[in-house]
Amino acid sequence: MEIVVVLNAIWTVVSTISKIISKTLWYKNIFKYVGVVATRKFKPAKQYHKYAIIVAARNERTVIGNLIDSIKRQNYPEDKLDIFVVADNCTDDTAAIAREMGAICYERFDNEHRTKGYALQYLVECIRRDYGIDAYEGYILFDADNLLAPDYLEQMNNAFDAGEKIITSYRNTKNFDDNWIAASYGVHWLRTVRNEHRPRSLFHLATRIQGTGFLFAHELIKDGWNWVSLTEDRAFCADAVAKGYKISYNHDAIFYDEQPVSLRIAMRQRIRWAKGHLQAFGEIGPKLFGHIFVTGGVASIHEKGKISIWKRIFNNLRLRFMSLDILSNVYPRALFTFFKRLIYLIVKISVICILAPNVSKIGATVLTVLWWNAETYLKTTLVALYVYIIEQKRIQKIGFFKTLWFAATFPIFDIMGKIALVVAMFMKVEWKPIPHDSNVKITDLTDKAKNNKEKQKIS
Repeated sequence: MEIVVVLNAIWTVVSTISKIISKTLWYKNIFKYVGVVATRKFKPAKQYHKYAIIVAARNERTVIGNLIDSIKRQNYPEDKLDIFVVADNCTDDTAAIAREMGAICYERFDNEHRTKGYALQYLVECIRRDYGIDAYEGYILFDADNLLAPDYLEQMNNAFDAGEKIITSYRNTKNFDDNWIAASYGVHWLRTVRNEHRPRSLFHLATRIQGTGFLFAHELIKDGWNWVSLTEDRAFCADAVAKGYKISYNHDAIFYDEQPVSLRIAMRQRIRWAKGHLQAFGEIGPKLFGHIFVTGGVASIHEKGKISIWKRIFNNLRLRFMSLDILSNVYPRALFTFFKRLIYLIVKISVICILAPNVSKIGATVLTVLWWNAETYLKTTLVALYVYIIEQKRIQKIGFFKTLWFAATFPIFDIMGKIALVVAMFMKVEWKPIPHDSNVKITDLTDKAKNNKEKQKIS
């Protein structure tokens, strides 16, 4: 009987922790509702700021030229913009193509330090040596497969001119219609836009950056690029918030991303993300947690001039909340949910078997866990449908039945993420490049968007 008491105690502790976390994060439901209808808008900039676009590329000969072409087509002064590419351990002519297209390209060969973070670290040091970090007011980071809408830099400049130090942007997908895997990635990014980026930007809080398509002030890398884990973006984001920076979002700055179409490649990427998320939680989590209670005097370091005591107090509380909020995104919530349900299943079945073996009660316990997962699956499907409906003017046009299919398969993408977290706990993970084969150009996407608008007007 003592073991029954122990098992019940274990479940009580786990369920209590779960309830405390749920009650602490209740505010996220408000964000989801606000994200449907509102986000922050930025006024036209008073001046053009000077930027460096930085790109880490490994064997990206198929796409690097298209990215640079989309940058060259920006309605932004050419003298206010330089493009830097680090050809990282390349065995093709990525570097030659980048230089031919007008980019400043450095080549790096280091088989021991192979993450994107190390490549960026090398590139930033090259820029420091040859130009100086403060030669540019801001840096904009892209992946080689990205494409920029023609007004992307103009829109991001509006946010930077408004005083924002870190800004992320609208991540669209250039191969949405390829298959359910690519579509799931696309919905994944746009779900974050609606549930996280839009409301947090509206409330002047910190959202999170996600790998690519973000701008940051030069002061953030005055000591170099120091985030070299498997998910350097999450570490950069958490570290910035712990230092007192907010992270804004510009809904009008649109860029396009190529998504994997192979289940094997997608799972490999999800495992890498999962491992990186666990690393970031271990590295930055304690700092964020401490910042909830002690801000270290950074509550007003980014305010211009003197501010009132009341605004200083407000900023202090806001930064504490931002640390709690980002911590809630860094901690592996899906992993906790998985183990919570597993513990429930083990504890309940063990207690039944010890006290009075009963097949029907065991079956009921299993059905309860299955129902929890079925309910989650249905909710996630509805979220995907919501994204398709609310973002239909921006994303690639997809047929009705294919939309239903993509929505119904989207929860599998989330399930893959949960499996990846469990696997990543026990697996050594190395960074491997994601192949990019799409030769889509920005003109292909903008022309298609214009045609769709014209068809909608006619109909």
